[in-house]
Amino acid sequence: MKATSESKREKFAAIVSAPSGLLYLFSLVCRQKDKERKSRLSLFLTKSGSHENVSPSKKTATTPSNISTEAALQWSDSFEELLKHSDGVETFSQFLRTEFSEENIEFWLACEEYKTIDSETKLLSKAKYIYTVFVESEAPKEINIDYHTKTAIKNSMAKPTKSCFEAAQMKVYSLMKKDSYPRFLQSDIYLRLTRRKGPGATMFRRRSRSCVFNDRGEATTEPSAW
Repeated sequence: MKATSESKREKFAAIVSAPSGLLYLFSLVCRQKDKERKSRLSLFLTKSGSHENVSPSKKTATTPSNISTEAALQWSDSFEELLKHSDGVETFSQFLRTEFSEENIEFWLACEEYKTIDSETKLLSKAKYIYTVFVESEAPKEINIDYHTKTAIKNSMAKPTKSCFEAAQMKVYSLMKKDSYPRFLQSDIYLRLTRRKGPGATMFRRRSRSCVFNDRGEATTEPSAW
């Protein structure tokens, strides 16, 4: 029995000492942690019954082919204008998927829905869902927020309020407005809808406001002609 134990230890030591062995062990640990995290998330979603509220596969009935050029051009007025239109939100979401950052708009939409809940029980369930999916470390759709904001949300989960995600939502909103939205307006997805083919191409013209930044890094708008 002792010899068998020593033999196992020797084999383990041999695996660990080899570079490929270390990589193999590391991959096993990562896979195990991932399984445990997904298992916890799946169990929580099943119990809460709220998994349909923020689904990455959930799409509006409007497809890009059904969106008029004039309607799409309105989205260039401002980021706020874009978010007023359901097909604008869906098209913007499609663009974010190409940049692997769709969690930002999904989190923002989840927060908007969260603030409309009046039932204390549903509020608690939704808060835990948003925290588990978007906020906690290694969440499946973890958003990029600072440590203090994340900690404040974590501490509020015992008794969440309607404003507990507000700071994080504002940070994500600002990130989308300053970073993603200007790129969206220059993306193929948007240019196809507005019938733009590139610089100098014939297109519908509309007065718009483009996003610029001042010396302090704050977003401002100034009129520009398309």
